[in-house]
Amino acid sequence: MASIKKRGNTYRVIVSNGRDSSGKQIIETTTFTPDPTKTEKQNQKALQIFALEFEQKVKSGKYLDGEKITFKDFIDTWKKDYAASHLEKTTIEAHEHLLNQHVIPVIGHLKLARIQPQHLNRLYNAMLQERKDGKEGGYSTATITRTHAVISGILSQAVRWNIILDNPCERVTPPKSAPVSEGIKFFTADQASRFLAALSADIKAEKVKEQYELLFQLAIFCGIRRGELAALEWSDLDFSQNTVRITKSVAMTKEGTFTKVPKSRESIRTVSVPDSVMETARKHRADQLRYRLQLGSYWKGDNFVFIQEDGRRVHPSTLYSVFRRILKRYNQTATDPLPYIPFHGLRHTSATLLISQHIDPRTVSGRLGHAQTSTTLNIYAHQLQEADRKAADVLEDLLKHG
Repeated sequence: MASIKKRGNTYRVIVSNGRDSSGKQIIETTTFTPDPTKTEKQNQKALQIFALEFEQKVKSGKYLDGEKITFKDFIDTWKKDYAASHLEKTTIEAHEHLLNQHVIPVIGHLKLARIQPQHLNRLYNAMLQERKDGKEGGYSTATITRTHAVISGILSQAVRWNIILDNPCERVTPPKSAPVSEGIKFFTADQASRFLAALSADIKAEKVKEQYELLFQLAIFCGIRRGELAALEWSDLDFSQNTVRITKSVAMTKEGTFTKVPKSRESIRTVSVPDSVMETARKHRADQLRYRLQLGSYWKGDNFVFIQEDGRRVHPSTLYSVFRRILKRYNQTATDPLPYIPFHGLRHTSATLLISQHIDPRTVSGRLGHAQTSTTLNIYAHQLQEADRKAADVLEDLLKHG
């Protein structure tokens, strides 16, 4: 029989579960907290049922560590025993941000086995209503979906480790996110042309370093990611074949930057480069060699295409800062200002312009380094629909008016 001891306003339920290999008695305990909305008699009855169910779990082997450990404490175990060896540093930091800002303050105190769908629904509804960064409104459904995925991933690991019996996230449906294609930002063909012209003007006025002409051309013409651009070395460029080989990327963490392999095998790719862009690369290569000779022993770099003042690899955050400055200068005098898209929007620009010219999605996917063509189709679904409508109009013109 389970024994019950009153401890202040709660009750401690104790069950003996045999002895271990050394002969020491195995004791399992849990806590019952009375419901203040119920009468003393109702709580005593609930306590007896709670104690009986707890004893049955212990005796049947169904009482797991999830009854003892809080979600917050398990997160520490999960980070040490799973995340550290299975996830990238950047992914771990992103998860930590979501957990610390949204999850732990709300359900971190709950025992793993006590987390129920209603706890998660309340969390997500609260996120929809109010932000914690001072901005108006709630968080986007995309942020809530990511939060749900992080929680589910952690609890799924708890299930695999036999700490809890099931994952409550599987019984929760987070708010639906808008299609990815509706949220992407990019330049139109005219806007991309005007940006490149503004870039060229800034370089001539010595407001931007000449190396950024090549960098932004590669971003727009080839859809190369910011981290991949920062990691480029001259050995990655093949001037005889007019190609650039993407084999690595620079990632940022709280501890600084580091070079990593791309997140998928398909991200390692060779991309064809237009003649004009390769000509820019040749000029930049010659200019950099002359600059390196001028620096002499002050040169601290290696063989990077895009560099800091002393030759070291450019920092990824610098690329975004330069991009914003170019846009800001242009928009100060422009009658038709350019939209303030993120740096990643240049990659979207490359893809959407290719799709608008009826380039096969598989080819676009290969240039972007997507693991699956379906990823490209999902991200650029809206643009593909536009291209499909244009194709229908072309056929109509051909067959009815040709």
